[in-house]
Amino acid sequence: MLELTGKLNIEEAVFTFVDVETTGLSPRAARVCEVAAISFRGVDRVGMLAELVNPGMPIPAEVSKIHGITDAMVKDSPSFGGVAPRLLAMLENSVVVAHNAEFDLGFLKAECDRVGLRFPKLHVVDTLLIARKGWKFQSNRLGKIAEELNISNGGWHRALADVEMTRKIFDHFITAFKSAGARTVADLLQKSGGYTS
Repeated sequence: MLELTGKLNIEEAVFTFVDVETTGLSPRAARVCEVAAISFRGVDRVGMLAELVNPGMPIPAEVSKIHGITDAMVKDSPSFGGVAPRLLAMLENSVVVAHNAEFDLGFLKAECDRVGLRFPKLHVVDTLLIARKGWKFQSNRLGKIAEELNISNGGWHRALADVEMTRKIFDHFITAFKSAGARTVADLLQKSGGYTS
């Protein structure tokens, strides 16, 4: 299916924008406490998921200060295993877009391993890599790029707001890639430094 996805025109492909909030920085020691994903085909939204996740461990106070998610907010939320089937169904046969994709996908793969689910092989476009490679932003942090592109960055550091922001930044980038001749997903991966996970 990856080969077929690569041959699709950009307008025909489904792009799923993903972000996770976590209890720390290491997928081995920390856990996901929020996940959001929005899928688009062209301008049409074809799927959405936004869930707080009970990480099964306390969220450190210094981490809560960053994303605003507390133990009280997640105590009645499903575990990752309860959210994973819907998330994996959205990711299947789509191109994943994330800002610092290695971080988000590293956590999602580790969480899937913990609950005995197979994380699919996916085409990945990383807006952080694109920003570093071809643009000269003052800072490559998601909120700062949004600011420079005059994109609203309210609610930054919550998964759904970050996903929406990533999509708007990606729309800015993809216009440039199309102008440079990108027609298919494979063209986009090649021009953007995208990869297969």
